Amino acid sequence: MEKTTLQVTGMTCGHCEKAVKNAILSVEGVSEVNVSLKDGKVEVGHDSTKAPIKKLKEAVEDQGYDVE
Repeated sequence: MEKTTLQVTGMTCGHCEKAVKNAILSVEGVSEVNVSLKDGKVEVGHDSTKAPIKKLKEAVEDQGYDVE
């Protein structure tokens, strides 16, 4: 399992946090997601062969947030 930290901009509330978390959890191969609304950081535990970083970013961006 690989750990990746994404810097996400545009999250302003608990609903944003939940939307990002649920979007990433819906990607096959993701086992763990921790969102820090204050820091704009999302830590993801994932199998990089099933859930590459590109797919994680797309899941977040599909919810309307930007990944730096």
